[in-house]
Amino acid sequence: MKATAHRLKDRSFGTWHTEVEDHWDYERIRGNREWREDWISFDSLYYDAEGEAVYLGVTSFDADIFRGFDLREKRFFSTGYERVADRFDAKFHRSLERYRGDGCLYGAIALLHDVDQYWNAPGGAIVRYDPRTRDIRKVGIPLPHVYIQSTVIDQAKGMLYGQTFTPERLISFDLKSLRSRDLGPIGSGIQMAQGENIVLDDRGRVWGAWGLTRAWQNSPGVDAFRLFRYDPEAERLEYLSVGLPRRDGGHGFEKPEGFFNLGTGCLYASGGNGSLYRIDPESLEVRYLGTPIPERPSRLASLTLLADGKAYGVTGRAGATDLLCFDPRTDSYRLLGPVCAEDGTRPYQVHQVVAVGPRTLFAGENDNPHRSSYLWEIEL
Repeated sequence: MKATAHRLKDRSFGTWHTEVEDHWDYERIRGNREWREDWISFDSLYYDAEGEAVYLGVTSFDADIFRGFDLREKRFFSTGYERVADRFDAKFHRSLERYRGDGCLYGAIALLHDVDQYWNAPGGAIVRYDPRTRDIRKVGIPLPHVYIQSTVIDQAKGMLYGQTFTPERLISFDLKSLRSRDLGPIGSGIQMAQGENIVLDDRGRVWGAWGLTRAWQNSPGVDAFRLFRYDPEAERLEYLSVGLPRRDGGHGFEKPEGFFNLGTGCLYASGGNGSLYRIDPESLEVRYLGTPIPERPSRLASLTLLADGKAYGVTGRAGATDLLCFDPRTDSYRLLGPVCAEDGTRPYQVHQVVAVGPRTLFAGENDNPHRSSYLWEIEL
C-alpha cells in the first residue's frame, strides 16, 4: 500500500488546544485570516470517470467550498464556485453526487455558523454544476435559513433527499421541478441525532438516524439513537424503535456514524468507535459484526466498493489511521495497515473514501486541528 498526500493548503496551526478550543466562536475564527483561509477539510468526494477528476466538497470559513482534482495532472483546479458563493457557505458535507438524468453534479451547503446568525444566513442551497461546461448555479433553498448536512439522490425518481442541521429535519428536492418538501423532524435539539450520511435501500427508501427527546427527564437516555426509514411510495417517515446494539451487549444503542448500501440487499452501518453493523431493511434485525479497532479511539465514516467486491475505508482517528477491508459477502473484515506517506505524515481522520479504478482510493481527511487537511491517494 502506498499513500500520497495532495495538499490544497499547507499550513500548521499550533494554538488549537491552548487558544481556539472552547474559547473562540465562529466570528472570531472567521476574523483570523490564517484560520479563515487555510483551515480546511475534505468532507465530500465524487469520482468523475469521464472527466478523469475527483470533485471535492471542502470545509472552509472563507466560502471556498468546491474544488476539483485532475487525476492526469495531479493538481487541484477551480470549479468557479466564487461566482455563486455566499459568506455563510461553509461546506459540502457528504452531499456531492451526480444525477444521471442531466449529467450534473449536485451539492448541498452545510453550516459552520451559530444560531445567532440564523436570520442573516440565507440557508443551504442546492448547487448544480455541469462538469462538461463548468456552468455552476444555485437552483433552490429547500428550507430558508436552514442548512443541509448530507444528501442522497434517487436516480430513478430524480429526487434528492437531505438531512438538515440545525434544526434536524428530512427534506426532499425534485431535481426536475426544483420543488422541495419538508418531510419531518429527525432530531429533538437535545443532541445531534443524525449520522454523517443517509442512504437508500434497494427499494428506494431513505435510511438514517433520529433521536428521542424524553423531555420528562434530564437526558434522552442510552437508547435515544434510533433508525428512521422514509418510504416515498407511502410518503411516510417511519421512526423505528431499533438502533445499533451496544458493543458490550448492554441496554441501549450506539450513535450511528455512516450508512452503506453494498449491494447485498442488506444495509450496513458504522458507529460506536468504528464498529460495523448489518441491517435487514425488511425484518429490521440489526446485527453487530465487530469493532476493527477496539483498543483506541476510532471512527469509520465511509466505505466504498472496489471491483473485487470488497468495501474499503479508513478507520481510526487522531492521526492513528488504518486502511480497512470489509467483505459484505461474509461480513468479515481485516486491517491492511497504517495509511502513511513516505515522510511519515498520516491523516488525522477520514470523512469519505471513493474508488478510482480497480486498486486506487481517494480519501478526504477532515477536522485536523493541527494543520490543513489533505486529500489522500491510496494505492493498494
